[in-house]
Amino acid sequence: MASNIQDASGTAASRVGAAALRSTPTGSARIVTQLRRAILDGDFGYRERVPSERELAADFGAARGTVRTALKQLEDMNLVIRRPGSGTFVRYRGHADDEDIAGQTSPLELIEVRLVVEPSVARLAVLHANAQDIERMEEALVHVEACNDDPEIFSRADETFHLALAESTRNPLMVWLYRHINDVRGHAQWSIRKDKILTPGRIADYNKQHRALFTAILSRDTQAAADIMTGHLEKARSDLLGAS
Repeated sequence: MASNIQDASGTAASRVGAAALRSTPTGSARIVTQLRRAILDGDFGYRERVPSERELAADFGAARGTVRTALKQLEDMNLVIRRPGSGTFVRYRGHADDEDIAGQTSPLELIEVRLVVEPSVARLAVLHANAQDIERMEEALVHVEACNDDPEIFSRADETFHLALAESTRNPLMVWLYRHINDVRGHAQWSIRKDKILTPGRIADYNKQHRALFTAILSRDTQAAADIMTGHLEKARSDLLGAS
């Protein structure tokens, strides 16, 4: 990257990459793509000032109007904020946003999301799980079934079992999504309800559903797996509402 960007952003040259910024320009799309990637990867930190329109234009070999269009697109994506007279600053906070979402999401809202996502996870697990996935699911199932009367241990084992299902879909985006679901499940809003909701009787009921789900996956029955997962989460929602 040219020295003017180094002056404006310290080590920004190494973070975005000189070769990337010297690539043959193809309009604002290339600028958006490269700056977006740098922001999402954390190369530009939250509230950090990005190089000016003039500096970016020089480094990309683009007109300032093209750079301005690119920055407007990044602003529309909520990645940056432009402040007249001050410059353009990163507003994307990475994992800090994840923490905010976890704190803002209620247990009921979480279950609503799980009802949308996890029946599809069950279907995909039936279609794609291999022998190693089945073994990992069974190991997690045996563990969760052993947690009869400890809400905390059961909750962690339950997360592991459901994550094993997500991993068996062979879909990295699904795994990423479910890890975020688990992050929300670990928030204090859910923790304070565990002891009230996760009674030994309910834990036993949930584990019966876990076993039935695993059996459906072994049988390669997509509809049964999806239906059992839906029933499992609907019971969790009912128990949550009853404990509220």
